Amino acid sequence: MPLNHQTLWNNCLSIIKDNVPGMSYSTWFSPIVPLKYDENALLIQVPSHFFYEQLESQYADLIGKTLKRVTGDNTRLLYQIMVSDTPMQLSQEKPANQERSKLNGISATRQAVPTSPFDQVAMAKLDSQLNSNLTFNNFIGGQSNVLARTAGLSIAEKPGKTVFNPLFLHGKSGVGKTHLLHAVGNLAMDENDNLRVLYVSSHLFQVQYSQAYLNNTVNDFIHFYQSIDVLLIDDIHELSGKTGTQNVFFHIFNHLHQNGKQLIITCDRSPKDLSGIEERLLTRFKWGLTAEMEKPDYSLRISILKSKLQRDGLSFREEVIEYIAKNATENVRDLEGIVVSLMAHAVIQGKDVDMELAKRVVSNAVNVETRQVSIELIQKEVCKFFDIDAALMHSKSKKQEIAQARQIAMYLSRKYTDKSYSNIGEAIGKRDHATVLHACKNVGNWIETDKNFKQKIESIEQLLQGK
Repeated sequence: MPLNHQTLWNNCLSIIKDNVPGMSYSTWFSPIVPLKYDENALLIQVPSHFFYEQLESQYADLIGKTLKRVTGDNTRLLYQIMVSDTPMQLSQEKPANQERSKLNGISATRQAVPTSPFDQVAMAKLDSQLNSNLTFNNFIGGQSNVLARTAGLSIAEKPGKTVFNPLFLHGKSGVGKTHLLHAVGNLAMDENDNLRVLYVSSHLFQVQYSQAYLNNTVNDFIHFYQSIDVLLIDDIHELSGKTGTQNVFFHIFNHLHQNGKQLIITCDRSPKDLSGIEERLLTRFKWGLTAEMEKPDYSLRISILKSKLQRDGLSFREEVIEYIAKNATENVRDLEGIVVSLMAHAVIQGKDVDMELAKRVVSNAVNVETRQVSIELIQKEVCKFFDIDAALMHSKSKKQEIAQARQIAMYLSRKYTDKSYSNIGEAIGKRDHATVLHACKNVGNWIETDKNFKQKIESIEQLLQGK
């Protein structure tokens, strides 16, 4: 029996309730009213535009993964935002919403449309959505990002006029892809403040398109994006499986590229590893330069730490800096977060940042490896945890407990080793890279939506670290 909107949302809430604190659940989920579920799209009603923004910023990933878990498919989430006409609830936001509602021919007491960039077409100057603090001045270059950084500088000086169009940046989370997008945009605007530059996440692009589709303003949406000189679109993998949005983006991409406008796209994987994206788009992603941004090497991590300390007017002993760089190896965010945590602990405790404090803070922030973690070790610990024979890990068995253990081993191998998807697949039952990629995605979704499963993974990780 097909799901209706109320049953679907109730099933989602039963999962969400187990993954967020009780107060947050009451505040952000209890007021939501499901209105319609049709053609893989769930329409929900929320009380205000502020409420919508909070859901998008804090819980979008959780809701999206929960919807996929319940429906078994990629499901679009659409919003209807109610605006009360009760005088007690008037605010600075209300007149703007009322005016926008009149322009769209609907009553302000019925619905308000979330702010979209194409609402600004008539404005003299476009809000680029750039973070002015993310520039090339504080983007530290190194061997792991030299190609991407060099291409970004060339583009900023002559957007649309280089062979790097589009520029497709890929790499793990936290290696600086978003920072580089903003740096290119900021420098391009410094060079020519008449450029129409726009930074947008793929998730927001999807939300804007869905709202335009509901309001019959898709042409306005397309025309706005076709007016951009430099389009910086983040996390393109989030459009996976969203055929309608991909179709619109295809036409926007073609128009911009044919008219010499610049596109820069980021992704968490290379085009050849992307699934759920139309082939015609994948082909276009490869027209320019594809550049991988790798996790920072040791020397770059030292440089990033010293730059952060200098900007913040701080001073750490050299051995502390080296200890952080040695153990926080995955991304820039971990490095900067550790510096902030160290200073907070030092101020609260009224003591200097020494090695004892550094070891305690670093161990809470990242996995400090006490032994070499290999694919073989991971398989051994996973089999031991689930009490299964190691030979079954390499078999063709599709029993749920065997298949899940195999996927967990693949996920942990990707997380704790530097081996490629293909190498991991070869080591775990001679599977191909697509199988490993699918396994990593599945396990990641389960961790986000199943508290008990997450605890199992954390227990296995402790075994791997010898704890």
